[in-house]
Amino acid sequence: MNVQWRKSTHSGGVDDQHCVELGRLSPGIGLRDSKDPAGAHLTLTPTEFAALITDLKKHPELYA
Repeated sequence: MNVQWRKSTHSGGVDDQHCVELGRLSPGIGLRDSKDPAGAHLTLTPTEFAALITDLKKHPELYA
C-alpha cells in the first residue's frame, strides 16, 4: 500500500519541533513524526481519531 503522508497545517518551518504527518491507511488514520518518516507510526480508527481531535480542541494546553 502506497501511503500519501500529509504534514499538519499547524506544523511550522524546518526547525519546528512538533511536526506531525497524517496518512490514510486501510485500518484507519496513521500519524507519524515527520522528522522520522522511516520510524514507527500510530494507527487510529476514524472514531479514535475524531476523539483525539475533539480532545485537542477542548484541552490544547495538555498537548503544548
